Amino acid sequence: MEERHAIPGASRPPARRRFPGLASQIQYARRFVERMVAPSPETTTATLLTSELATNAITHSSSGLPGGKFEVSVHLAPGWARVEVRDLGSPEQPRAQHRDPYDTSEHGRGLDLVEALAAKWGTEPRSDGLGRLVWFELVWDPREAGAAGPAGA
Repeated sequence: MEERHAIPGASRPPARRRFPGLASQIQYARRFVERMVAPSPETTTATLLTSELATNAITHSSSGLPGGKFEVSVHLAPGWARVEVRDLGSPEQPRAQHRDPYDTSEHGRGLDLVEALAAKWGTEPRSDGLGRLVWFELVWDPREAGAAGPAGA
């Protein structure tokens, strides 16, 4: 499951972590991203959107099947972060639903949230053919954070 993408502006190699495809692992994915993105002013947004993508990975892809897994990568540069979630794929491509604000159904708004809060987001098949990659990017004024990167780095 190892892919290498050259991310323009990234100041160091991405931090990566694999998780079992279980709902209980979403909190650990959030914490991982929180540690990597802090002290950015976008830390809360990054953890929220990671939660949405990880939930989608285990709910709507083969990552949620027995033995499944997903991987989270965090790329950082001053004033910028890209979070990627790699899953084991499904026949359908992830897409925002653009739900009516008065729609009261409980599901189907995760990618709408990603679309609304991220500077950019997208999805693409993994280069190894074993699933897909869903990502989002956040930007901020780097002067608002001590430095982009793990706390204490």
